[in-house]
Amino acid sequence: MELAVGQVLEGTVTGITKFGAFVSLEGGKSGLVHISEVANAYVSDVHDHVEIGQKVKVKVLSLGEAGKINLSIKRAQEAPRTGSAPAYRRPAQSAHAAPPAHQSYSPAQGQVAPPTANQDFEDRLKRFMQESDSRIADNRIYSERRQRSRRR
Repeated sequence: MELAVGQVLEGTVTGITKFGAFVSLEGGKSGLVHISEVANAYVSDVHDHVEIGQKVKVKVLSLGEAGKINLSIKRAQEAPRTGSAPAYRRPAQSAHAAPPAHQSYSPAQGQVAPPTANQDFEDRLKRFMQESDSRIADNRIYSERRQRSRRR
């Protein structure tokens, strides 16, 4: 089965670490759900949200070098928008009214603010932290292998 970014799949949690959870997908492939992608709320311990053997829906965020697959549980749970209405609608303003301050999501009005520079920064920071955690984990595995081979 060929994976594509944005695809929503079902998988089984095979391992849990302090930085995320490993999920086994169809075709013998597995990916990592970073701790920041487990739930919409703050996650201090991944064990509070998933357990080994649990079936979860995940969304493919990226396909990296060396077969690394970044997944998200929280983005797979988001309800897709239906209808033809745009996600952001400007409120009607009179000619004499001052423009409103930063507009945020309002369920009653059904309006969503456009992405801000702060949100863009947070997305880039989140991606950097995921890559950094992955590299640190790889380095630990590599150094542990080297230490084991020296002991022999």
